[in-house]
Amino acid sequence: MTVACLGATRPAYALKSASHDAAPNQLATQVNDDRMTLSMARVPQVYLYGPIDIDAPHRFEALMKSGKIPTGSDIYLNSPGGSVDAGMALGRLFRQGSMVTHLGTPRLPKGSKTIVNKSAICEGACAYAYLGGLYRWAASGSDRIGFPTYPAQRAPEQVDAYLKDMGIDSAALAAVSATGAADPALWPNADEMIAKGLANNGRLNLVATYKFMQDAPYLELKQDDRNGEHKITFLCKPGGAELTTYDTIGTVRARETVARTTHSYFEINQQETLPQQAGATAVDQSVVLQRIYPLDQLQRVASAQAMGAWVRDRTGLRYGFAFEVGGVRKVLNDFYNACSLATQQHS
Repeated sequence: MTVACLGATRPAYALKSASHDAAPNQLATQVNDDRMTLSMARVPQVYLYGPIDIDAPHRFEALMKSGKIPTGSDIYLNSPGGSVDAGMALGRLFRQGSMVTHLGTPRLPKGSKTIVNKSAICEGACAYAYLGGLYRWAASGSDRIGFPTYPAQRAPEQVDAYLKDMGIDSAALAAVSATGAADPALWPNADEMIAKGLANNGRLNLVATYKFMQDAPYLELKQDDRNGEHKITFLCKPGGAELTTYDTIGTVRARETVARTTHSYFEINQQETLPQQAGATAVDQSVVLQRIYPLDQLQRVASAQAMGAWVRDRTGLRYGFAFEVGGVRKVLNDFYNACSLATQQHS
């Protein structure tokens, strides 16, 4: 579906999209906003390819201001590098627009017989631009991304500041210098990108909060991804923990989803829990499930690896969310212990 390091001399692509060609040795842009793309992705797919020149951020910002590249657009990068300052400026624009970064190469015209390399490469300045994505998909297949490393000293001050602003731990890049590798770049695979926090594959970190509310132990688990905000709460009560889940997907989608719902359930470790017929409501922008979770089963919450909330329609399709909770084990246990103690005191 893509081509590597295409220069600005490629012809424009006729896909009900716009190719904003640049001069040689400049970053070129292809905006795919045809009906099929928008029906599947809901946002344009924007391909940036070629060297990143110093003026590239200005051209990109102009397309943002014109509305051609709206908030949340998918950005596909394929560049051998270029100006580091321009790469970071692009990254800041991506973050400003809550955009999603991937590696990928431009679409070819339908029926084209051109033979091109379909693997994308994103190196140096391009890698810095990639880190600006609010959601960042790890390189897959034969696509490759190369992050600059600084073996002998800290990253330059402006780079270090940029990484902090993007929420990237500079140690994830600097640590590679200890290997003594001759290559001045880090070329991580998908698993390494996730482990180092360089990619998040469409979701931000899970936020777990334990506190007292209404003089009772309260647990909140919240995670944002590119489809919306997802939240699970437990409020400890003598008769059972009040369980509420929120799948915040927008007012219209929430109402449409609830209107189609014939079955809903909470999920622990991919096992259906507390099922009900219908059982979902639309509240503001969210699909909401409410249940009373039995206190004698609350240990399952403390030891869970994953939780979620789902609804099904009459065709069997399900809609909802799930997230891994193994990384917040201490918070889960703190809530369970406090709830157990509180219920014992009331018994």
